[in-house]
Amino acid sequence: MSQQITVHDPRGYPPKVVGKRLAPRLSTLDGKTIYLVDCLFDNTDVFMEQLRQWFAERLPAVNTPIARPKKTWSDDEEMRKAIAADGDGAILAVGL
Repeated sequence: MSQQITVHDPRGYPPKVVGKRLAPRLSTLDGKTIYLVDCLFDNTDVFMEQLRQWFAERLPAVNTPIARPKKTWSDDEEMRKAIAADGDGAILAVGL
């Protein structure tokens, strides 16, 4: 018995995506602050802590604070401004 079904995506229509250039590469990480941004997906807190420990063991001259937005799926302008003001770069974890 063959039957067709229709599936509707509850998320609606995706926004138009426009490509952007990557940020310029830092010449060195020594003495820099690289924010590890936990985007609040499942298990990213565990991954970011492991990444912070990796940096601490292998690149101890790099400061790696962990930042978290106030809530998932929304822009945390305050967090972005703090990272831009105090950081030299950021690594975002969006899910595992």
